[in-house]
Amino acid sequence: MTKDEIILANQQFLFPAVFHYYKQPLVVSHAKDQYVWDADGNQYLDFFGGIVTVSVGHCNERVNAKVHQQLDTLQHVSTLFANEPQAALAQKIASLTPEGALTKSFFTNSGTEANETAILTARCYTGNTEIVALRHSYHGRSASTMGLTGQGAWKLGPPQAGIVHAHNAYCYRCPLGLTYPDCEVKCAQDIEELIRSTTSGSVAGFIGEPIQGVGGFITPPKEYFKIVEGIVRNHGGIFISDEVQTAWGRTGGKWFGIEHWGIVPDIMTSAKGLGNGSPIGLTVAKPEVADSVTGLTISTFGGNPVTATAAKAVIDFIEEQNLLANCTTTGAYLRAGLEELKNKHDLIGDVRGMGLMQALELVRDRKSKAPAPAETAQVMEAARENRLLIGKGGMYGNVIRISPPMNVARSDVDQFLTLLDKSLAACGAMAAGGVR
Repeated sequence: MTKDEIILANQQFLFPAVFHYYKQPLVVSHAKDQYVWDADGNQYLDFFGGIVTVSVGHCNERVNAKVHQQLDTLQHVSTLFANEPQAALAQKIASLTPEGALTKSFFTNSGTEANETAILTARCYTGNTEIVALRHSYHGRSASTMGLTGQGAWKLGPPQAGIVHAHNAYCYRCPLGLTYPDCEVKCAQDIEELIRSTTSGSVAGFIGEPIQGVGGFITPPKEYFKIVEGIVRNHGGIFISDEVQTAWGRTGGKWFGIEHWGIVPDIMTSAKGLGNGSPIGLTVAKPEVADSVTGLTISTFGGNPVTATAAKAVIDFIEEQNLLANCTTTGAYLRAGLEELKNKHDLIGDVRGMGLMQALELVRDRKSKAPAPAETAQVMEAARENRLLIGKGGMYGNVIRISPPMNVARSDVDQFLTLLDKSLAACGAMAAGGVR
């Protein structure tokens, strides 16, 4: 198919909900390592990694070699049969979880399914039904996980019963109008009042992203989740960490984002970077929590031998290449470069994130913090013209999300910063000319 035929087929035969970042869809042809090529042969530096998914580089040769071997050996049997790749992956994950406390896994195909499984498990274990989620969060595209999600734009259909939304720690736009640390993290303390006033008082659990992904890489202060954990446990609930975007070392130095906040959760979920592009969902729990799910359940494609092989190979590659350390050091180098760009471009209101998970919140002026969604769209288009792929997010569509493969080098960061600088300058020139 030609590029135009591909675009036309997308318009005619896919749900219109399948949207694109750009005014003209970018038709991707192939990819390798940190680069992507379009149908016209143009090469792009990919610093979004398929929505925080390409963790060890596009078409990683070592991962794919193991996938090819498994594909020719055993492709599918479902969870009704035991197989070595699934068992080996589960065993490996158990050895990596915080304090080795979460040792039983259930595999599915996506973060949405992983979070569905987590909520079901919390309700089975506690005997309670109500869930505390966070504003600005994103947990998936099913009816239940859209109910958990704290952004109106990502909610379709009727609201879901039994879910309440607490204040998240969005320090740049504090919902209480306070300033950290003088605020004493009142947003976390408010969860006590939320549970007492909007639930029965006994909850099944709390679900939160250690750093909110689609929300715009919102990064909480270090005390936030400790306070939340204590309140939720006092009301009978367990702690669920949604690690769909923050796991596997991306935040630097730790396998899971929640470890930075000193929490040992009862359940963790993940997806995305675990498969490096292969569809996978993970729900891993403490054994007593997992054992509470006693009814019949199945995931036809969960624990698929080929996908499980890919995931185990990804983890092995991360370990062998010491990418947790690379996310720390190269992430710090990236962060310093982004701070320099903030000093240069007034459009940047906030820089935040951890490791190789960084974000820029764009504003029309720093005093009012008025969101700049139109300018953000212009930066995205300019970045495309400069052969750079970046992400977008945030409640107001004004956050640039940056999540390259975890094995990028400083030279890649230098190239990225140069291209992003040009893209921000192009947007500034358009604004100066009265174009918005």
